[in-house]
Amino acid sequence: MRTNLLPLVGRRLRRDLMNHSGVTLVPSGVILTKEHLQLIHNHGISFADIVKMTEQTAYPHDLLIQEASEEMREVFHSMKINERVPIEDISNKVLPSLYHMAESVDLSGLLSGIQSKDDYTYRHNIGVGVISTMIGKWLRLSNEDLEELTLAATLHDVGKVWIPDNILNKTGKFTPEELAVMKQHAQLGYNILRRTPGTSERVALVALQHHEREDGGGYPYGIQGNRIDFFSKIVAVADVFHAMSTNRVYRGAIPFFKVVSTIAEGGYTQFDPMIAAVFTQRMMELAIGSTVILSDGREGTIRMVHASDPLHPLVQLGTEYIDLHQQRSISLVHIS
Repeated sequence: MRTNLLPLVGRRLRRDLMNHSGVTLVPSGVILTKEHLQLIHNHGISFADIVKMTEQTAYPHDLLIQEASEEMREVFHSMKINERVPIEDISNKVLPSLYHMAESVDLSGLLSGIQSKDDYTYRHNIGVGVISTMIGKWLRLSNEDLEELTLAATLHDVGKVWIPDNILNKTGKFTPEELAVMKQHAQLGYNILRRTPGTSERVALVALQHHEREDGGGYPYGIQGNRIDFFSKIVAVADVFHAMSTNRVYRGAIPFFKVVSTIAEGGYTQFDPMIAAVFTQRMMELAIGSTVILSDGREGTIRMVHASDPLHPLVQLGTEYIDLHQQRSISLVHIS
């Protein structure tokens, strides 16, 4: 499928879409999926013509994530059997949904879609792919770099295909031996991606380095700072955000504000400071209009986010406004 059709996933047809012979391909009212777009592409219908016939709609993020997760399940199964990564299947069946979710993101829809504990291994790859793409857009990466980042982020945990299920799906604490096995997924992912035609060294590096940390405290090699690939630094933030925001068998999802605060505080030590700062600011901007609870127990609404201090926004409480950037005795404790 041509890349320029990907943003059309999730748009609703306002009238029947016909081919050049007058035969209806997709009826009016249908929300376009990747399968519809493939059919449309095969009939040579242009991007501009489709845009004129469609309207943007709130295609549920949880449905898109579920569909993409099912595709990732098939991808992982194929890798286990064939010991190769089906790049074409991922590009055609998985990435279009990720581009759409990153393009039309709303905070509640995103969190709802990623928080399910079902099929965590597959949903995690999709969630990290979406969040990494969002960060890439916020950092104004080129289209070429953004496509490579999205692919790399979606495949960051591909090495887990070869981790034994009893370790991968364990709900309790790992033994030191089990943890050592689990950490092997980074190197295993790098190895399989380097053997896969059509994948770049950079895509493989993300699989290898997404658990490395700015201060050298990560794994597998404990490298730090500028020795870590930039895409790997982006995926590291997305990986932690998704993991903390997701319901797991052994704990519930950690609240949004606590997760964002953790990443903000991890600048310089855990994460690249520039990426952490941009992520924090833009995530808090997505929360504008959300209900919040302050440290004194009052409820309000976020009305403005300071670029230089996003964790302390302007909050409205009835007819009163409190600027948490100025009034440091009160803080924000929860965003709902």
